[in-house]
Amino acid sequence: MTSPSATQDSYPYQNEPIWSRSEKVIARTAFDAALGRELHEVIQEAKRMASQIQQSSDLWDLEHYLTQRRKEIDRKYEFRSSRLMQTFGRLLCERRVSQVELSGLSEYKLKAIRSCAKVFSEDVD
Repeated sequence: MTSPSATQDSYPYQNEPIWSRSEKVIARTAFDAALGRELHEVIQEAKRMASQIQQSSDLWDLEHYLTQRRKEIDRKYEFRSSRLMQTFGRLLCERRVSQVELSGLSEYKLKAIRSCAKVFSEDVD
């Protein structure tokens, strides 16, 4: 017996989408690539800041920057299937992942990701 609110890509009685094996591979690849690119940016900025350290306050500025970025990245990159479409929506909004990298996901998921990206972009404006 299925719930009337159940859709093709979701479990009945839950609001969690079903991810096929191929979609999980696509999602993991896109997720890891976006995370890698963002961490590379953090590394480059940390190196730049470290090269300019001349006094103790500069050292603490670097520590503060790294702590803040770690917290932001930990909040942003969440690879739980129940949160993945929101995560990709934010990454798409920030241009950290492209729609090309997400191709192969179901149209339902792509639509939800684009919708989340739109919401995030409205929050930024």
